Amino acid sequence: MSPSGRLSLMFLLGLGMASERINCPSRCSCQYLEVNCTGQQLQEFPAAIPLDTRQLILAANNVSYLPAVELSFLADLVYLDCRKNLLGDDLDFSFIGVAKLVYLDLSFNNLTQVTFSTFSYLLSLVVLKIADNPNLVAIEKDAFANNTWLRHLDVSRTGLTFLDTSTVRDLPNLRFLGLSDNLWHCNCSFLDFITWMTESSVHFPDADNITCYTPEGLRALKMPAVEAELHFNCLTQLYKQDYIFLCLIGFCIFFAGTVVAWLAGICAVVYKVHTSKGEEEEEEEDTVT
Repeated sequence: MSPSGRLSLMFLLGLGMASERINCPSRCSCQYLEVNCTGQQLQEFPAAIPLDTRQLILAANNVSYLPAVELSFLADLVYLDCRKNLLGDDLDFSFIGVAKLVYLDLSFNNLTQVTFSTFSYLLSLVVLKIADNPNLVAIEKDAFANNTWLRHLDVSRTGLTFLDTSTVRDLPNLRFLGLSDNLWHCNCSFLDFITWMTESSVHFPDADNITCYTPEGLRALKMPAVEAELHFNCLTQLYKQDYIFLCLIGFCIFFAGTVVAWLAGICAVVYKVHTSKGEEEEEEEDTVT
């Protein structure tokens, strides 16, 4: 290659590197289709992210809000790591413009609930991590109704006490479900979920720490193993309110039967009196004749 050719090549490479640095957000590093802003103490979503970014890493910052508009500019984004931030409960419709997203990590944040509108636009989502959100206390029944490609779901170490069976049972591709170290309330309403766990082919990591927290008598018992005891308590044992209910039903049946018998007796007496009078009148007519 001639000296002029070498100079031209170096010039073009320099322009490419300069362009990459210009388009890269402040305090972030950029490689081909990847922007990494890990641990930069960012207070808000970074500006000037290249529009062709496919992998965005915002881990270990202080971001408390994901702007839906700015995210929608990243239409080719497939990987988003937002773990260890300050994201709260205002994520509904935040991901409306990143339908290609496959991997989403929101662990170690301040999520309080997951609704249908939180992830409903992520039709290609395969991995979702929302573990280590201690304030996460509710996941709506249909929260993942549109995430039919979901294979990996982690809700470990949250404030969850209940999870509707249909929320995870209706995910046809689910293979991995993290449930450990939650405050599961193993009452009769939760029996269906525990039964599903024993029958499902889904893998439950850290299974030794998937235990009941309440009631007191079942605390620290592993959830699949507690199924038999719950079956006994819920399906065969009657509680005080059950006896009260049965007594009320019995009383109502007895009262209704008594009223019906009394009415039937009155009707029979009236009918008998009416019949007797008719017969007496006929006899008097015959005598007169």
